[in-house]
Amino acid sequence: MNTIGVLTSGGDAPGMNAAVRAVVRTAIAMGMKVKGIRRGYNGLIEGDIVDLDIRSVSDIIHRGGTVLYTARSPRFKTEEGIKEAIDNCKKHGIEGIVAIGGDGSYRGARDLSLRGIPCVGIPGTIDNDISSTDYTIGFDTAMNTAMEMVDKLRDTSQSHDRCSVVEVMGRRAGHLALQTGIAVGATAVLVPEVEFEIENVIEKIKATQKTGKKHFIIVVAEGVGGVEEIAKKIEEETGVESRATVLGHVQRGGNPTIRDRVMATEMGYAAVKLLNEGIGNRVIGWKNGEIVNYDIYEGLNMKKPFDEEMYEIANTTSI
Repeated sequence: MNTIGVLTSGGDAPGMNAAVRAVVRTAIAMGMKVKGIRRGYNGLIEGDIVDLDIRSVSDIIHRGGTVLYTARSPRFKTEEGIKEAIDNCKKHGIEGIVAIGGDGSYRGARDLSLRGIPCVGIPGTIDNDISSTDYTIGFDTAMNTAMEMVDKLRDTSQSHDRCSVVEVMGRRAGHLALQTGIAVGATAVLVPEVEFEIENVIEKIKATQKTGKKHFIIVVAEGVGGVEEIAKKIEEETGVESRATVLGHVQRGGNPTIRDRVMATEMGYAAVKLLNEGIGNRVIGWKNGEIVNYDIYEGLNMKKPFDEEMYEIANTTSI
């Protein structure tokens, strides 16, 4: 393989730049040329493609976001869009692609692989909701960002004897909320994977009030939502002034942590190594403490279990 492309797709995640850097430098070290595909599959359709060399990726390992930009591409879900993308691959001599993103990015990589452009997916999303891997690039940074912000909210909650109901990101997954909740010592963590009754949360607050606690943190996953209603109900039932806060997209930004930089570098290296061996239609993952890879179909059909033991730990230690 003489030339490969690299793109980032879907929501941005801290560490994507580190992965791009690793892909470019590993490919060049293996004697390949690299094309940067800007704005994901949309850029591949539109031909927004640039040459990348060793210096193109200097001083990006520590930066959040993605220097290749990102976008979602409804057009790529059509046969016409896929054909345009393949035509641009041929035009630019791209023989294989590393796609960095989530499940949607994997499906795009699968569609290209089926049509003769070998692709390897790298998991990049702060939600950590990709089934074929225990860890996704950006997760650690997002957790640290959420933790720091909740710590700041706690200062105000403590000063005013308030309850802060905080929504963190994660779409339909509660992994980010769960680990953030444990890290900040939340009184309760509400996630979409576990059914809950608001009355149980209120009873827990009342029980901890009897032990002398006067301020409270409730962490709510984005997939649960309704933080304003939850805060209102808590205030009505407990008499504790309650405020809702949605942390929002700030969790996607910021300099990646060392874990995200190292993991992104390892995964980028592994992806290029596969393409250099002529292997495509694979996704890179992290399982049981090591880098692995799976067939894209297998990866997309896997189910990711929710860590019930960690959820129990959160409940046990929040009294």
